[in-house]
Amino acid sequence: MQLTIHQIDAFTNELFKGNYAAVVPLESWLSDDLMLKIGAENNVSETAFTCQKADGSYAIRWFSPLMEIDFCGHATLAAAYVLCEQHNVTQITFYGAAVGTLIVNKNPNGSFAMTFPKQAPTPVLEIPTKLLQGLSISPVKVLKNQQAYFAIYETAQDIIDLTTDSTALKALFPFDVVASAPGEACDFVSRYFWPASGGEEDFVTGSIHTGLAPYWAEQLNKTTLNAYQASSRGGELLCEVAEQSVTITGHAVRYLKGTLYL
Repeated sequence: MQLTIHQIDAFTNELFKGNYAAVVPLESWLSDDLMLKIGAENNVSETAFTCQKADGSYAIRWFSPLMEIDFCGHATLAAAYVLCEQHNVTQITFYGAAVGTLIVNKNPNGSFAMTFPKQAPTPVLEIPTKLLQGLSISPVKVLKNQQAYFAIYETAQDIIDLTTDSTALKALFPFDVVASAPGEACDFVSRYFWPASGGEEDFVTGSIHTGLAPYWAEQLNKTTLNAYQASSRGGELLCEVAEQSVTITGHAVRYLKGTLYL
């Protein structure tokens, strides 16, 4: 069996920036074990597999090198880039089992606007000891949604200076950890750590902005926010917060197209 594979840099318009994702369009699903093996072999933060449904939409599944992931924003952007190019369309509707319908529109400037369900965090009444042990700087506030703990800091420099203890953070599984603070050249900055689920630090994490954007929208009293994920590769995201959804917009660029021999 031969399958086409694409590798896309998401949330950037410059190669070797943003977050990389592999995309494998399918005509029918492979076994879970084989998709996991492909994700591990690719060794990028996420591999997205898509399969067109009878109504023209696409089922989508995401695999890190370690496990299947419920929801991945940057690999959804990468998959939209591939499918819009492949089929010469400007809108793709995805369906993810854990998150439902995800609509992606390609804008005239080449960026992609992804409308996702809002996943705003709520305050944590008792902060886990392992979270505090895993962060070199104590946060001023901690919240949580279904995906991660949110460690909130006062300054963007705190986010840059932060180091982590992966062994401690692994103990928080199935929750990952995002650290965030007000930005200087943007509205807010963040970094994302997921040692138990995918790797030490994710370069750009679209999914967590469905929680970050509502939080900072309330703090800053604005519904359109510019975000920057301050990883070693860095990534830029435009976030628009509505009553029930968050639209996250970013660019993407192709790195490669090749063939899997299975």
